Amino acid sequence: MSGPLSTPVQLSTSRGVRWLMAAGAVVMVLIGVLLLLLLSQATNNRALYDQNYDRLYIVNWVVAALLLLGIVIGLVRLMLRLRRGQFGARLLVKLAAIFALVGVVPGVLIYVVSYQFVSRSIESWFDVKVEGALAAGLSLGRSTIDTLSADLAKQTRSAALQLLDVPEPTAGLMLERIREQMGANDAVLWSTKGILIASAGQSRFQLRPDRPTNDQIRQVRSKLSVELVEGLEDNPTGAASGRIKVLSLVPQSSLSLRNDPWVLQITQELSPTLVANALDVQEANREYQERALARDGLRRMYIGTLTLSLFLAVLGAVLLAVLLGNQLAQPLLLLAHGMRQVAAGDLTPKMALQGKDELGGLTRSFADMTQQLSDARSAVERSLIQLDAARGNLQTILDNLTAGVIVLDARGRIQSSNPGATRILRVPLAAHENTLLQTLPAMQTFAAGVQAQFELLGADKDTHELDHWQKSFEVHAAGQGLDATAVTLIARGAILPDGLRLLVFDDISEMVSAQRAQAWGEVARRLAHEIKNPLTPIQLSAERLERKLEGKLNAPDQAILIKSVKTIVDQVDAMKRLVNEFRDYARLPSAVLQALDLNALVHEVMGLYSQEPLEGNARVPIDLALDGACPLIQGDAQQLRQVVHNLLQNAQDACDVQTDKTTELALKPHVTLATQWSPARKRVRLTVTDAGPGFAPHILQRAIEPYVTTKAKGTGLGLAVVKKIADEHGARLDMSNLIEEGHVKGAQVSLSFSIHKGA
Repeated sequence: MSGPLSTPVQLSTSRGVRWLMAAGAVVMVLIGVLLLLLLSQATNNRALYDQNYDRLYIVNWVVAALLLLGIVIGLVRLMLRLRRGQFGARLLVKLAAIFALVGVVPGVLIYVVSYQFVSRSIESWFDVKVEGALAAGLSLGRSTIDTLSADLAKQTRSAALQLLDVPEPTAGLMLERIREQMGANDAVLWSTKGILIASAGQSRFQLRPDRPTNDQIRQVRSKLSVELVEGLEDNPTGAASGRIKVLSLVPQSSLSLRNDPWVLQITQELSPTLVANALDVQEANREYQERALARDGLRRMYIGTLTLSLFLAVLGAVLLAVLLGNQLAQPLLLLAHGMRQVAAGDLTPKMALQGKDELGGLTRSFADMTQQLSDARSAVERSLIQLDAARGNLQTILDNLTAGVIVLDARGRIQSSNPGATRILRVPLAAHENTLLQTLPAMQTFAAGVQAQFELLGADKDTHELDHWQKSFEVHAAGQGLDATAVTLIARGAILPDGLRLLVFDDISEMVSAQRAQAWGEVARRLAHEIKNPLTPIQLSAERLERKLEGKLNAPDQAILIKSVKTIVDQVDAMKRLVNEFRDYARLPSAVLQALDLNALVHEVMGLYSQEPLEGNARVPIDLALDGACPLIQGDAQQLRQVVHNLLQNAQDACDVQTDKTTELALKPHVTLATQWSPARKRVRLTVTDAGPGFAPHILQRAIEPYVTTKAKGTGLGLAVVKKIADEHGARLDMSNLIEEGHVKGAQVSLSFSIHKGA
């Protein structure tokens, strides 16, 4: 069972519902206690029970209704949770059902036993033997009292005969004697009109003794005696006191002068024990008869109270089951909700219960673990950010390296590369990832050599403990002599910890060219030294021979001699010029850098070139495009004059009139010398452009090497000297062909100079 992650888990009920449930539980406990007290006192104090039963019954039903309402609300909430598929609803239902069963099953069992017990107990209260014993006890008490009353009445009638013809003044003495003879408590002599004649005993001390009623006197006159038992029928004080009162008519003789007959009243107190026993038997019999009449109602009352108690207990158990189930499920639901959030990647601080039990400790531990995971993820994210920054920096470094970097797998497949590798190898390596290096165009020899070196490194690593290899290669090699083209690489390889192979290489063609130029410089110096020494003697010997033989030979021989000597002298001069060029290239002095106005230097050099139109043998005209904003540069004026002169001479030589073999049209000669100031780069550029055939591909790569030229009369030292002077000035030398619509329209040579610090 799962719900949407965005829906919060309802871990507890609202504050009002919780207060309602707590109040209901408290009221239920109080009512249960009252029920137990009333049930325990029901036998001894039935009047109190009858007085409060209806009231308590109504209160119990009200509480039961409230508990039932609370249970219905809880069930509705559970059903809504189940219908919405909310997490934890089934767990709450199970816990509530378990607790409810734990409370209901014992309660029902106790109810069944109690029901049987109450029914049998009530029936046992009204046993026939008990009823007969109570009736016998009551009859025995009455018979005893009746016997005492009859005996006292007999004695009273005998005493009344003693008062016959007793005069009224002596009646008191006679009454006292009679009381003592009978052992009575009191003796009073009344007239039939209710007039006190005489008294003896306790009544003597009373102002108004109890006078017989008119009915009693009439009964005495008709029956001669009346027995009365007092204190047994009405005893509100609860005192165990009773007495027998006998009224007897005193007979008169025929000679008596009394007009109003006398009535003798004798009072005898009963034994307190007898009175108490009689009252108890009488009360027990009365209650027994009342309960016997209300037997069915009593049974219904007890069973109804028991049923109501069971109902309250069951409802309370169910309510407590819901509450306890919610309390037990709350930590589990909290943990489950937190786990789902963590699984979804939400590591925000989680709620934790502050209880001291194990579940509360578990929620706190989970919250601590989540916080630790959050801290760890933050640390990992920071590390990833740093790693990405480092990777970005490394990628930037690799992208801007002049050296080429390629990562290969064990089979030689390209995994990654940098732009330097693409530039050096002239192959779009980024488009050939996961491709074997040896399958790329013109890379078969290079790839085979690299693979062989890696295999040797792997074989010798354990023996010689080598961690890399280094070797030079040539790629794109073609042609021979001046037509030879090749890119010379110095490559170094190593095996990475993950088994990949790292290949780093650099284009050392310029370095090789510089080494070749240095070698040629040494050769030129020695040639200049070795050749220059015999040239002067040869020239002098030829001139001396001409003077010695002048006029001694005939005309034809003299002409041959003059021509031969002239040839020797011209060739010696040519050799001297060649030797001087060798010497100048080999012994080029170090540049003395000073503030220099490049535009002024160009105007000065241009004074040596005529601006004549292209006619006959006239040189190709030169157009100037000078930037007046150019600041002073750091340069050596003498060496830069030579640079400008060499570049212009080469451009004019390239622009000599030629015929295009394809179109049979003459190319229009054109040379442009321009300067340009770049404020962004703070550099001044000198550019010479011609409209010649441009550089041949094999020459463009080696144009700055000494003695590399395609001109019939060239020495191949012009651009070599320019390159050497540019290096002395820290200037950048660039050479390229001008291409329009796929055809070469000329060549361009440019130098970029740094400006003077004070400019």
